[in-house]
Amino acid sequence: MKIVSINVSKKKVVEYKGELITTGIFKKPVKGRIFVNRNNLEGDEQADLKHHGGFDMAVYAFASDHYEYWKRILESSHLPFGAFGENLTVAGLIEEDVFIGDQFQVGDCLLEVSQPRTPCFKLNMALDNDKAVKLFIDHLSTGVYFRVLEEGHIEEGEELSKVSEVTGSVSVKAMFRALFDKEYTYSKQVLETALQIQALSREWQEKSDRRLLRIS
Repeated sequence: MKIVSINVSKKKVVEYKGELITTGIFKKPVKGRIFVNRNNLEGDEQADLKHHGGFDMAVYAFASDHYEYWKRILESSHLPFGAFGENLTVAGLIEEDVFIGDQFQVGDCLLEVSQPRTPCFKLNMALDNDKAVKLFIDHLSTGVYFRVLEEGHIEEGEELSKVSEVTGSVSVKAMFRALFDKEYTYSKQVLETALQIQALSREWQEKSDRRLLRIS
């Protein structure tokens, strides 16, 4: 896996469907070495700290591999890196091969997978498509959130090297399916396993508990 783009943005206020919305979703690529701290990247801001940013969701990464799919679905040849609000656009980040608790060394940083991304209406706004959230859920390719275990600098072109994993963990794709795919046969098993993984974010622990109550 390799970083092909680093993307940041300051918060801004935009009008959406007659309302003023404060958001940091409109990420733009930046060059050079960027410092990553425990809560976000240098030059980046999040507006909704309940669902983005903070210790469990400090860095959002999305696969460059998914962009061609989205260009076809959205019928748009122009879809710049950062369009999904990701901080890191990463080649080879495939959700079924990345597991909760996986740790990656990149540049000076040590990152740990904490959860999939849960899309909200701001994705519709960013992609200028009212069906974007549903399409995103249906595709099951969500990207991942990392927590930052060791702060430091990163740069475009650097590799993400896996240095640690949790035995018996669940993949990011399986974790997402267990919550959002009602036809997924293994939801109960995946959720019960995930709740035993210390690295799973607090938000997704709570989501998993609620989902288990509904399907048990």
